[in-house]
Amino acid sequence: MTEFDNTNRGVLFKNERKTKDSQPGYTGSLNVDGVEFFLDAWVKEGKSGKFFSVSVKRKDKQPEAQRPAAPAQQRQPPARQAAPAASGFDDLDDSSIPF
Repeated sequence: MTEFDNTNRGVLFKNERKTKDSQPGYTGSLNVDGVEFFLDAWVKEGKSGKFFSVSVKRKDKQPEAQRPAAPAQQRQPPARQAAPAASGFDDLDDSSIPF
């Protein structure tokens, strides 16, 4: 079976986990020219009837707080490197510097 090309296509699903009115009624994803986006939609009522209000966010540009947490070993700061070896100028005193 060949893989389906989802470029320039998207999908929305009813948000079954919605607990507040401020949360989107529908969530999904969208691909635009190979770039993946999160897609949220709210059903709203206007003068002409019901409509969708839509929010689009790039998946690769999400703030760290919204991204899935990295495993604990990856979240630790890198180990400090050892101090560089002596440069060979340790025997100089300030009085021999001409400026």
